[in-house]
Amino acid sequence: MRKQSNDVHLALENFVAIPHCYTPLRQRPGYELFAGETGLQRGEALASDNKTTFDAAAFLTNAGLGRTIVELKPKESFFCQGGTANSVYYLQKGRARVTVVSKNGKEATITLLSAGDFVGEESLAAIAGLRMATATAITACTALKIRRQEMIRVMHDEPAFVDLFLKFLLARSMRTQADLVDQLFNSSEKRLARILLVMAEFGEPGEPETFIPLITQQTLADMIGTTRSRVSFFMNRFRELGFISYNGRIQVHKSLLNVVLLDQLPDHNAQKPSLFPIP
Repeated sequence: MRKQSNDVHLALENFVAIPHCYTPLRQRPGYELFAGETGLQRGEALASDNKTTFDAAAFLTNAGLGRTIVELKPKESFFCQGGTANSVYYLQKGRARVTVVSKNGKEATITLLSAGDFVGEESLAAIAGLRMATATAITACTALKIRRQEMIRVMHDEPAFVDLFLKFLLARSMRTQADLVDQLFNSSEKRLARILLVMAEFGEPGEPETFIPLITQQTLADMIGTTRSRVSFFMNRFRELGFISYNGRIQVHKSLLNVVLLDQLPDHNAQKPSLFPIP
């Protein structure tokens, strides 16, 4: 009985239902592509191809069709606000920032970029338009420039890459929400402390950098929405309290976390507070 059932199942596999008749599978257009292969052999071949088809790390590391490696010096731009949005960049090395300029010429920093970040993803919109912001290198940067068409192709064809890219977009969205909350509810002094910690990569996997990239007080002021003189005042205060050191470059200490996490800031005329030890 089981053998008869198997024979019926195999027979049905070789026919495709069409109104009022049955057409053998071997007579279907395109069947000759699999001539001489069993269903099992075809499945094994497809599985083997899928295992070796795509390597996301290699794709984002090396130049190739629709991809080029670009080197930028500090203050050089990846792209400018108002330019054609025709590519996405993957930052392999270095630090950068994304800024926008208003009609009256006021500049604001939207976000900071570090190795492993994408930038310029607005070019993936259904209709390619213009850049909404400018991306500029803070330090020497190495990036992979991916043409819009190639980025769309790989997202359509490679689920592994889509998974990686969506994780980045979700992390970017969460960071943007945190920036908005910071801007709405925290003082400019606390916002400066948070920016310094972000630039030193506290909270990221591995040891923090502690030394942040060279950056002007005016740039920091633009990033937190205050004046350069206020930033200068806060930086001097942080140094007196032992939160940062400055000898040509700014070094951020773990004790600065007290400002953000525990809101441990004394009054302007108070003495240096006793801080909770950071393990």
